[in-house]
Amino acid sequence: MPTSILIKSGNLVTATESYTADILIQDEKIIKIAPNLYAQDAEIIDATGKVVMPGGIDPHVHLALPMFDTISSDDHYTGHKAAAFGGTTTVMDFVVQEPQGFAHSVDLWRRKAEIAAVDYGFHMNLTHFDKQVAKELPALLEMGITTLKVFTAYNGRLRLADGDIYQAMRIAKKLGMLTMLHAENGDVIDVLVDEALAAGHTSPEWHARTRPAWGAVEAAMRGFSLAAETGAPLYLVHMNVAGEVDMLQYARQKGIPVMGEACPQYLFFTEDDLRRPDGAKWICSPPMRTQADNDRLWEGLADDIIQVMGTDHCPFFFDGTTAIRYEGEEIIIPGKELGTDDFTKIPNGLPGVQDRMPILWTEGVAKGRITPNQFVAMMSTNPAKIFGLYPKKGALLPGSDADIVIWNSDVKVNYGIKRSHQRTDYSLYEGWALTGYPEKVYLRGKLIVDGEEWYGAPGMGEYLHRTPNGEIL
Repeated sequence: MPTSILIKSGNLVTATESYTADILIQDEKIIKIAPNLYAQDAEIIDATGKVVMPGGIDPHVHLALPMFDTISSDDHYTGHKAAAFGGTTTVMDFVVQEPQGFAHSVDLWRRKAEIAAVDYGFHMNLTHFDKQVAKELPALLEMGITTLKVFTAYNGRLRLADGDIYQAMRIAKKLGMLTMLHAENGDVIDVLVDEALAAGHTSPEWHARTRPAWGAVEAAMRGFSLAAETGAPLYLVHMNVAGEVDMLQYARQKGIPVMGEACPQYLFFTEDDLRRPDGAKWICSPPMRTQADNDRLWEGLADDIIQVMGTDHCPFFFDGTTAIRYEGEEIIIPGKELGTDDFTKIPNGLPGVQDRMPILWTEGVAKGRITPNQFVAMMSTNPAKIFGLYPKKGALLPGSDADIVIWNSDVKVNYGIKRSHQRTDYSLYEGWALTGYPEKVYLRGKLIVDGEEWYGAPGMGEYLHRTPNGEIL
């Protein structure tokens, strides 16, 4: 049996450079990178003419997340499998803060993730704050969690008052932790939702119309102001509005330690999609906006104002009354039909963890909007640096984990639900013609995806104990 793997003659693409070389892999690690390598008894993989890049890192997914009267349809096996087929080898999920404390909350999520198929880490949702919670925050570092997510929306459920966010960020600053912000104006949303329902407006488009863009912009700027006042770094999740790009650019120019994340859905879809007969498929929070917002987000990516491409992957079935088969098992999970007569009852979320890299390669790299190096930066290297995983992850370097994607940049793919391994009954990108797709995907040197063949398994993913004081890019 081969004791090592030698990837030959690939076009290596990193966040900073592109060159042709070989990669020698042994004991789950990259051992050497150079031209014309030789290793006795190695398994030879010919990557001539192919792009070789580090495995993707999606820092924003929600797996097996309870919502309303159901649960997101991908768990920590199916969601990870889908990620791998899209070239992603590390994902980061959000732990729900339980009243029993952080240790209890994390233990629940660790048990959920025992079926993990790729490597994974956690963020902690901070939805309640008091003196006791403040005392417990340092314990998160011992659990390998270095990030807190706070909300300015979802009043009465997830939202923290600005003063609580301010206090949490001061503590996070001392601990070397990063605060992540969901920016919307919860007060305005509540008023508009009540008014819409009272007027009989129940269709999906009203999900967007009751969550105004300016509420996201002012909430983002409030967050940046707190970062300025505390000196604590802040990471704005799922940017979806042109004004957020403007505010992020302004804050960064002022030297405030802030960074941003976009998601593919906000680059391609608009509020008009919610007016379709199947508009519930596009329900997520924050909502789709306008073409002008999409265009400004593309500018933010091209100009490196935005550092990361996540997904906010949180899928639900469009028709949760009809069973689908997944790996030979019939699955029925209630989905978006729960809100047929009331947009406020439609589960908020959509699939994306498999789509992210293939869609952005076609629409970004192949169309010249971003460079291959920017692609690798936002898909892998930047999240690794920001979230305390670099150079273990997100790098093609000796000593890094051998999380490697061999990418065929020329292959044509008719994309859609038949190609998707996300456990749901629809794809946002049905019928899209893609150029470029993963050919082989390695997790710590193990081949887990080969074309449409799956060689991964539940439980092979490892929990990542992240380090504090991640980079501020």
